[in-house]
Amino acid sequence: MSFTPYRDVLPSGLRVVTVETPHLHTALLAIYVRTGSRHETPANNGVSHYLEHLFFRGSESWPDTVRMNAAVEEVGGNLNGVTTRDHGYYYTPLHPAHLRVGMDILGDMLTRPRLTDMEVERQIILEEMLDEVDEKGRDIDLDNLSKHLLFPHHPLAQKIAGTRDSVSALKHAQVLEHFAQHYVTGNLVVTAAGRVRREEVLELAERAFAHLPRGPASSEAPPPHGAPGPLLHFVTHDESQTEFRLNFRAVPEQHEDYPALQILRRVLDDGLSSRLPFEIVEKRGLAYSVHASLDGYHDAGLFEVEAASAPEKASQVVEESLRVIAQLCDTEIGEEELTRAKRRHRMLLEFSQDSPGELAGWFGGTELFRTPETFAHRADLVDSQSAARVREVARRYFRRDNLTVVAVGQRKGLKALERVVAEAPGLP
Repeated sequence: MSFTPYRDVLPSGLRVVTVETPHLHTALLAIYVRTGSRHETPANNGVSHYLEHLFFRGSESWPDTVRMNAAVEEVGGNLNGVTTRDHGYYYTPLHPAHLRVGMDILGDMLTRPRLTDMEVERQIILEEMLDEVDEKGRDIDLDNLSKHLLFPHHPLAQKIAGTRDSVSALKHAQVLEHFAQHYVTGNLVVTAAGRVRREEVLELAERAFAHLPRGPASSEAPPPHGAPGPLLHFVTHDESQTEFRLNFRAVPEQHEDYPALQILRRVLDDGLSSRLPFEIVEKRGLAYSVHASLDGYHDAGLFEVEAASAPEKASQVVEESLRVIAQLCDTEIGEEELTRAKRRHRMLLEFSQDSPGELAGWFGGTELFRTPETFAHRADLVDSQSAARVREVARRYFRRDNLTVVAVGQRKGLKALERVVAEAPGLP
């Protein structure tokens, strides 16, 4: 093994994950926190993302944000933050000799933020939101629309950035309350990957996060299953292409069916020779690209297929996608295709060992919710899947009553699209 992961818990309860990869010439620091739009209410929706913006407005030791960013950049870094539905993370690459600079600044940002310039950031966030809506203010973002359809009346349906109304109404007291509740020792994981040493990382983390208050991990209510499909939600939008996403409710990573789902994903979309790109793009020229992916949370998962096409071809693309997916339910995949998917999966896991970001996400990000398995264990689980097992799992999730489709585009071709989704041809 060319890397060594360690998991430690400081006396405060803060978890520290170190992934030593001495063969690399870089390091990465990432701080994961278990809070996102899933941990909000309609009244404070968007507050996790708002906090992310405010952290970069300076901290007690670094009130001057130009100096704060310059200090990180001088040691090869670049401060970044991301908020998702179920967690957030703050990270920077660094030269391995200057780990202390990055850890001290991230620690101060996340434990002693000034939380100032709220009105300036409010305007920036409202401007960002314009990407997700049309000129009438209607949501045209496929991910937002999918989650709203899949998880009705559940926090996972809430937008990451919030709504225009919720962000406009957010008060400073609500931001402080959310910060105090979620930025606590039990809810963060400090991660260092690359050419780093465990002892140094532990010492730096304990010092940099000394001001982090004690507190428990966040918890979430599991999402119930929505109405049975097939369901279609269409939003009219005067664009030259119709965009759409097919969703199948699936399972999280730790479920016994997940390795077979990973094979199905690779069989459907893993280069131009895989089934969806070959049948839809290469062979029929119906769309420029088509993608299959797995998206998940610790208690739910999704299998997604996404594409865009000319409006009059949208129904054909969806019909062809369903036909290709249905084949996996009807017929076992051949030995050569199965072996290729397994080999590609193992190779790409090996490639991840050269990426501090991939290593940090695997071991640090996963640690927020459960104990991560090793790369070798995940590769072995995938390798153990038989063609019969893969077909069995395909039939379990690629069902008509488990299909939801969202589409955004011109009304041209809508009737044909409605018919295809209603019939869900070939699916059990």
